[in-house]
Amino acid sequence: MIHVLRGVYPVTQQLSVNIPGLSIQGRAGALILLQAPVVPFLLSGGDNTLQGLEMTSDNPYPVEFVQLAGEGNRLLDCQIYGPEQAGDSSTWVVNRGFVTQGNATGLLVQGNIFHSLRQSAYLNPGSTGSIIFNVVYNTRGYVVDRALFLFSGNSWGIPENAVDIALLSGTVSGAPYDPLSALEESNSSASVSDQR
Repeated sequence: MIHVLRGVYPVTQQLSVNIPGLSIQGRAGALILLQAPVVPFLLSGGDNTLQGLEMTSDNPYPVEFVQLAGEGNRLLDCQIYGPEQAGDSSTWVVNRGFVTQGNATGLLVQGNIFHSLRQSAYLNPGSTGSIIFNVVYNTRGYVVDRALFLFSGNSWGIPENAVDIALLSGTVSGAPYDPLSALEESNSSASVSDQR
């Protein structure tokens, strides 16, 4: 377990978490401040946890804050947001809360707040897990690209997302996304863009 104490931590290079079972836990007042176009955290050891961290950047960089690979990783109770960008979100720099690699399985994303980003997450083909009890606003939502994730208990703030959950072409029909009415209902009347 690594504890991140109160303070501002400028990040200009990637922190690779590749030790199985390693957890990084933020204390109140711990802020990760991205200051370069790099992915701050890569979790690839398996059973890794990021918990209780606040993350933002000094500029909107076209990267995700967390990239996840391997099995059984957890992103818990974090607040991840970008600096405000002008105009419609379709023109924003493509910054994201997190992105999965294709071999990311059994991922748990719970209790986080994502806002002021182009997308809260991009879920790549072959990745699996659960996205539960998170709050997302002022983004273009979760993008599901042929991945299998259970969405439950998520809610949406103000300003509203352009869409809450986007199901891209090639994503499976049936469970866990259908019926769409159940997906919407179990996620605080989510706005779902079904492009399958």
